[in-house]
Amino acid sequence: MTDKPTPLSGFPELLPEQRSVERRVIASLSRTFELHGFANIETRAVEPVERLSKGGEIDKEIYALRRLQADDSAGDSGLGLHFDLTVPFARYVLENAGKLEFPFRRYQIQPAWRGERPQEGRYRQFTQADIDIVGRDELGFHHDVEVVRVMVEALDLLPLPNLSFQVNNRKLIQGFYRGLGIPDVTAAIRQIDKLDKQPADAVKALLVSEAGATPEQADRCLELATIRVSDTSFVERVKALGVEDGLLEQGLTELAAVVHGCRDVVSGHVTVEANLRIARGLDYYTGTVLEVFMEGYERLKSVAGGGRYDALASDGRTTYPGVGISFGVSRTLVPLFADGFLAPGPKVPSQVLVALVDEESREASERVATALRRRGIATEVASSAQKFGKQIRYAERRGIPFVWFPATDQSSGEVKDIRSGDQQPADPDTWTPTEEQWSAVPPG
Repeated sequence: MTDKPTPLSGFPELLPEQRSVERRVIASLSRTFELHGFANIETRAVEPVERLSKGGEIDKEIYALRRLQADDSAGDSGLGLHFDLTVPFARYVLENAGKLEFPFRRYQIQPAWRGERPQEGRYRQFTQADIDIVGRDELGFHHDVEVVRVMVEALDLLPLPNLSFQVNNRKLIQGFYRGLGIPDVTAAIRQIDKLDKQPADAVKALLVSEAGATPEQADRCLELATIRVSDTSFVERVKALGVEDGLLEQGLTELAAVVHGCRDVVSGHVTVEANLRIARGLDYYTGTVLEVFMEGYERLKSVAGGGRYDALASDGRTTYPGVGISFGVSRTLVPLFADGFLAPGPKVPSQVLVALVDEESREASERVATALRRRGIATEVASSAQKFGKQIRYAERRGIPFVWFPATDQSSGEVKDIRSGDQQPADPDTWTPTEEQWSAVPPG
């Protein structure tokens, strides 16, 4: 290959020092999920387009998969790359139901693909981190509370700006619209979901034209959407609007349970609020819905979202209801790297560079490196016997914090922390490096 390649927009590739941070984020998320008993799975990259296109306005964003010279009878005809991890997970549950124990708790961290216009926070290839709990025929509502709590705990451990979990319930808004007498409740939900992209007057017009609402009913829908509180006081505020419906009552009860159930895991870094504007555009949501927003990065819209789905997975005899949340790893981290908010990690995993006195002593340097590696300390040996000053500068350029100088006699040698300049005698069988902590850099 001699021509300089042309970059492809929407397919972010991280530098090694950024990738090391992403890997630590993924490891932290995985540990939290596993502490709560979630098992890890990975699903295939492709699904039948017919399955992918069910349940929402996503058809135009699906990448179809097809061999260049395949005809319509080819076995890979009608396949597409998955645009999220929920749809393939539902299929996975149906295929493996006889081998799984329910409620089944899984987490999944892998790429997805979406054919949309690339922009900040929205990419054609991106990594997501999902957790879901799925039951057989029924799933207790307490799992809705549990999933939100787990994701709050997971994101609270990451070096991110402040996060706000904004929660609503589809039953609440469906019951409210039904109680108002709006002809097309589903269409009304879809229009309300556009409030973060269009002004209220435009959404009101859509409620009238697309959902069949009267102007007065549309005003009531918008009034409901203005309610946003961090406690359960929203219940009385909704009741004060004077709309009555059994589904509305159930939604109020469930939403209050989520907000109340998260009160002991919220912090100054991560909060949970009832926001009755949140609707989520995908039709498969049936109860709890939520979106997560990042302070200072509201332009990205939500960086995580999810909710309850009672009928996404069914084989005709058995239904597998579930509840889950997806966190956009790429959506969140790539803009933070670009803004310098996240400090880059090391360019290489090596913690120690063993210096080389001369080529004749390479074996001695390799023995030191082997002893350190046996104790789990990532180590490399200098590639050539340059002056020690050049070897130290080489370690600095690669982000290796320690340089080990092997002894020329029978002693073990000395190790230098090139960040502080401190140099001490050390034994490779006992020495342990100090642990570096990841950090965020405040903007500006």
